[in-house]
Amino acid sequence: MIRISGIYRASDVGGEVVRAFVPHPLPPREPPLLMDADAEILHRGALVSLDRLNLAGSMVPNPKWFLYGFVRKEAVISSQIEGTQATLEDLVSFEATHQSSRPADVEEVCNYVAALALIRDELGRADGLPFCVRLLCQAHARLMVGARGAEKQPGELRRSQNWIGGSRPGTARFVPPPPETVPAALADWERWLHGSDPLPPLVRAGLAHVQFETIHPFLDGNGRIGRLLITALLEHWGVLDAPFLYLSLAFKRKRQEYYARLERVRTEGDWEGWTCFFLRCVHEAAEDAVAAACRLHQVLGETRRALTGHRAATLTAIRLFESLPDHPMVTSPSVVQLLGTSPPAVGKAIDLLLRLGILQEVTGKRRDRVYAYRRYLDVLAEDTGLATP
Repeated sequence: MIRISGIYRASDVGGEVVRAFVPHPLPPREPPLLMDADAEILHRGALVSLDRLNLAGSMVPNPKWFLYGFVRKEAVISSQIEGTQATLEDLVSFEATHQSSRPADVEEVCNYVAALALIRDELGRADGLPFCVRLLCQAHARLMVGARGAEKQPGELRRSQNWIGGSRPGTARFVPPPPETVPAALADWERWLHGSDPLPPLVRAGLAHVQFETIHPFLDGNGRIGRLLITALLEHWGVLDAPFLYLSLAFKRKRQEYYARLERVRTEGDWEGWTCFFLRCVHEAAEDAVAAACRLHQVLGETRRALTGHRAATLTAIRLFESLPDHPMVTSPSVVQLLGTSPPAVGKAIDLLLRLGILQEVTGKRRDRVYAYRRYLDVLAEDTGLATP
């Protein structure tokens, strides 16, 4: 079945005329998107996995523990897809010390975390912005602060033609819509988001992602914003209790199929193939996060028992331990500030956690030492390292 999902328009780029693709508004039509038996099975399986993830997030005393780690894991992997070299440990170390050997890369990842926080804050406030193009523009402006693409109109819809792949538009893998068509395409996209489409929210989030990536409304940062909006929509629509899903990992593992599925939507209107692929990725990512959450919960329980059962345990040591899941690397000054406690009390607490093997010193220096909650961080950082050449 071939479905026409858009039209081509001539666009002039530096004197070179190219065929730019303008997508038809959502939802898919002629025919409508078909959720056949296989798609329904995949949809139910993905929802079950997301329910398990929501349950895992509710099992810990403080859901912000997993939120801290999983949001940063998604930020790191999504940024790596775009070529950023920072790892999760680079990010956590920077947050503890404000120093990095990859400052520009770490800044990009920090910006991703901040952009998602901006969206969640606006959506969570009674007087905040709804999910709309204006909100995504604000998130894009935050994403591009100080980053290498900061000169590419942060927070503004592009006013020139862009392209994907190839050294010039004529050899590009894909040419998005001409700039003058972008505002109308996004307005249609926004109306559909707030409309009464009967498709399930999870499926709609996948369609919204493809349409955003096809419109490619910014000069840079489209991939990161496009992936970020999936998790934000799922939380906004009540499918996720919090943005625990690091879906970029599944996209990264299946990168070639991901790009091929996007291309088939544009060339063949294969929304069904994309939807099944997307649901499989959601299931994989949710199950991965559930397994990680269970391992993190186990690590927390074992180390908490070791600490609280020790005769030398102090209130400061216990408070320090309870702060580690969302501060898995610390320094003595950062703990003093975090707990509002005296340096001597902090020093004794760190010494105890070192003796128990909960913390490990990671610099090998006598001054400006950094301590890591190694077991916890090792679980959290899985799949966030850089591939060896």
